[in-house]
This record gives sequence, C-alpha cells and structure tokens, in this order.
Amino acid sequence: MDLGIRGKTALVCGASQGLGRACADALAAEGVNLVLLARTPSTLEKAADDIRERYGASVVTVSCDITTVQGRRDAVAACDKPDILITNSGGPPTGDFRGFSLDDWRKAVNDSMLAPLELIRMTVDGMMTRGFGRIINITSWAVKAPLDGYSLSTGPRLGLTGFSGNVARSVAAGNVTVNNLLPGVFDTERTKSLLGAQARQLGITVKELVKRQGQTIPANRLGNPAEFGAACAFLCSAYAGYITGQNLLMDGGRYPGIF
Repeated sequence: MDLGIRGKTALVCGASQGLGRACADALAAEGVNLVLLARTPSTLEKAADDIRERYGASVVTVSCDITTVQGRRDAVAACDKPDILITNSGGPPTGDFRGFSLDDWRKAVNDSMLAPLELIRMTVDGMMTRGFGRIINITSWAVKAPLDGYSLSTGPRLGLTGFSGNVARSVAAGNVTVNNLLPGVFDTERTKSLLGAQARQLGITVKELVKRQGQTIPANRLGNPAEFGAACAFLCSAYAGYITGQNLLMDGGRYPGIF
C-alpha cells in the first residue's frame, strides 16, 4: 500500500535506535526524506548509513540534544519545513516518587513534556501554511495505565497528552494531525537494559525475565519495533487525515480496559 507521503520530509527525534529508529525505517521505506536527530554521533551516523543503503533514502543527521534550547534550534535549522514530526525522548529513571528531588522532576518535565511541546510550537504553523502536517509523539502505555515506579515518566507525559489534544483540535482544519503512540514492552535496547537490571535483582537471567514478561501480555511476546514503525507510518500517511487527537496503545493487549 502506497501511503501517499513519498517526497515528504520528516524530522525524527531519538532516531538512532529503538522505536525512533523503527519509525525512521518505516518512513524511509515509503520514500520520505529524513532528518534524524540523536545525541551520539557514532550511532546516529551508523543508523543513517544503514537507512540509506537499505532504502535509498535521503538522510540528513543532526547530533543534538533536543531537551536544550540550542539543540532544538539546531534541529529546526536543519529541517525548517518538516511535513512530519516524530517526537521521542528517553525514559526518565524509575523508582519511588519519595526519592525524587525537585530537580529530578524539573528534568523529567523538560525532557518528556516541554521539549516536544517546543518542537511542535516551532513547526506546526509551517505545516498549516503548507496544508499538510503529521505530528506523532512517542509516549508510553503508562499514560493509559500508570505503573508503580514510573511517576517521573507518567506525570510529564500526561501533560504532553493533554497539550496535544488541545493542539490537535486547533490545527485539524489545516490538514495537520497530532496523535500519540503509546508503546508497551517492545524488544529494544532500552527494554533489555531495564530488564537486565531487574533480572540481576531477582537473581535470574534476562531470557527468563523476558519469558515472564511475555506471559503477562495476551500476545505472549514482546512487541517488534517494526510493528510500531508501521503504525507510525500509517498515522503519518495521506489516508490518516481524519485521525487526530488520539492515543494509540500498542501493548499486545496488556491493558485490561475497553477504552
């Protein structure tokens, strides 16, 4: 299926690995030109080279930290007319909220709420003027089903969710959509890192913990990042213009509610 976005340009945050990279792959496969952002130059360039080789895509890289003012300026300077914006930030530390300081909260709010909010502010009017825009925020399934120990993640991302809902309604008439993708447990390096720490605490192998995790998910497995990327690409497509202000939960059926 041709998604109708060949030749569009996407600004993709956290694109060197994990779910950001999966989104970049899926968009490249549709003929989208990419501007990839990440903090580490070596992994970013490796990802860019791989995408160019596999898809023949046009790829520009910007090594920057989008949680800073200068990082966002560098990103938008390299891609001042994006048709697609994928916001994505690394998850903050987990733990008991009693142990977090105000500085911890300020950093979490800046990274997971204010940074994507600012990128949206800097790009959405241009999308409106050009008559096409797709904004996807990668958040977390914890927004839908809060998890013990994830307060630093859930709180700021709920703020971003509310902000996105407001913006989505205000720009919909300009063929600009704003949606959130809520990943559950996917087979990424971050997941392996988190599970590795848990496995050491439990005195078991990561493989055994992955198996246990899978047993808590109706799909009986962790998510494949390519599945996430494909969902992102569809929401960015020419056919998704009537889908906006939504939160798509991708957790293999783990969330027990109906809505």
